[in-house]
Amino acid sequence: MEIDKFNIRVYGILINSNNLVLVCDEVVKGMHITKFPGGGLEFGEGTIDCLKREFMEETTNEIAVIEHFYTTDYFQISAYNLSHQIISIYYIIKPISEFVIISKEKINFRWIDLKTISENDFTLPIDKIVGKMLGEKQKGNSNN
Repeated sequence: MEIDKFNIRVYGILINSNNLVLVCDEVVKGMHITKFPGGGLEFGEGTIDCLKREFMEETTNEIAVIEHFYTTDYFQISAYNLSHQIISIYYIIKPISEFVIISKEKINFRWIDLKTISENDFTLPIDKIVGKMLGEKQKGNSNN
């Protein structure tokens, strides 16, 4: 099978003052998944604009990007379309004002403690790597 398209995804890592990370549970193409909030880059859009749009659509909150955290650095095929290669970009973000979660029909948000976060909290391969990275970074920070 030949890969014929790149699918670029942009996600936000929001850590609140209690060291909890925002994740979302949703159903995508009949599959229940847990992932970081965010979504697909649209043609003509930059990655940060994409993330701001996705957060506004999913959570109705405005966010600011603090720093880049991770970009996929290996080949990953899409779980939903075997002719697409996934490239995911993750940013550390913060809310511009008080962050209020309003549940939507197909998306539920919840918080995971940074002290216990791991790859097992996530469904998709790239999110698993980022979850593991966050857990290892937290352990490294608590050892200092």
